[in-house]
Amino acid sequence: MPETSPEQHPHRLVVALFTRHDDASAAVEQLIERDFPPDSISILGKGESSGDDVLGIYYSGAGERMKVWATHGAVWGGLWGLLSSAAGMFLIPGLGAIFAVGPIVEAIAAAAAGAAVSGGVMAGAAAVSQLGVALHRMGVPHERIDSFHDAIAGGHYVVLLRCGDADEAARRHLQLSQWGAAEVETFPYLP
Repeated sequence: MPETSPEQHPHRLVVALFTRHDDASAAVEQLIERDFPPDSISILGKGESSGDDVLGIYYSGAGERMKVWATHGAVWGGLWGLLSSAAGMFLIPGLGAIFAVGPIVEAIAAAAAGAAVSGGVMAGAAAVSQLGVALHRMGVPHERIDSFHDAIAGGHYVVLLRCGDADEAARRHLQLSQWGAAEVETFPYLP
């Protein structure tokens, strides 16, 4: 059987940038209300430095993690519960604390594990590439990774939707645009 390129594959990744966490949260809630599968939604955003030290680093453990999410407002705690999926905080040099919910968490963890195995401790540009590798694993093309990295660094929220086909992606693209996304793009990907 011949292999298909991402462009020929029916699956699509819809990526939306939101300038406000309230808009991102409301869009995710509306998607779920319209039967979009919560386990196909990922969200990335920058945390604030309000942790136990000046870098915003928190102690580990379930209780401490809940405190971290609570201090970053309803969007993260609410989205974590709403999506009922993986969630995490990552400290990335140059970006600071990055919060992630959904399948992107696994992609970031896999990128970190790969970097740890191949190169030891990540720092600086290597850590930024960890986020880039995670975005690429989700389906973002290499040439768009820097713009999404810059958007996160600028305090925007990135919502990623894994859609089953082009028609669904077009419908979700339009909805996200109507629900306040500053920018929405669609990319083919191989699941």
